[in-house]
Amino acid sequence: MASETFVSAMMLITGVVAASILIVAVLPIIWNMVGTFSSASAATDKSMRTDFKIVTTYAKYLSSPPSPAGVNVTVWMKNIGTARIGKSEIESADVYVGKSDSFTRATRSTVSLFKPASSQWWYTIWDVGTTNNYWDPGETLQVDAFYPFSATWYSSYTTYFQFTLPSGVSRSEEFTAI
Repeated sequence: MASETFVSAMMLITGVVAASILIVAVLPIIWNMVGTFSSASAATDKSMRTDFKIVTTYAKYLSSPPSPAGVNVTVWMKNIGTARIGKSEIESADVYVGKSDSFTRATRSTVSLFKPASSQWWYTIWDVGTTNNYWDPGETLQVDAFYPFSATWYSSYTTYFQFTLPSGVSRSEEFTAI
């Protein structure tokens, strides 16, 4: 009878220790998976709610000295998604501009420049109502870029423009400079 009590006590202690080890080993893994799934879900939700459309484009070839010759590009985009896009996201965006077969990544400029020495871009948010430093749904973002081009620009050359947000949402357009 004493041996049965001892065996039962040992089995109970072994079961409690085994359950404790299982909980200590498995619980952190479950919490990490929950965190991973929730952050992935939030990123996917933001990406799905972020959408914009290139409304119209304009590009003009400039050749007057002393500044370098090049193409001045203006692109207007409309936020057609349900998410508002912050100023920091716009400023972290990638802009690619140039001739369709030799475009380059432009660097963001903090001021409007007419003819910089390198490929640069700057932007204006055309707010509806109050200025809040967000590209809200329904508002227009104007992106201006300059692409220096040393050779003769022919009217048959196609200008390439691409705007990519840090979330990976991207739009591009090809059009002819006048």
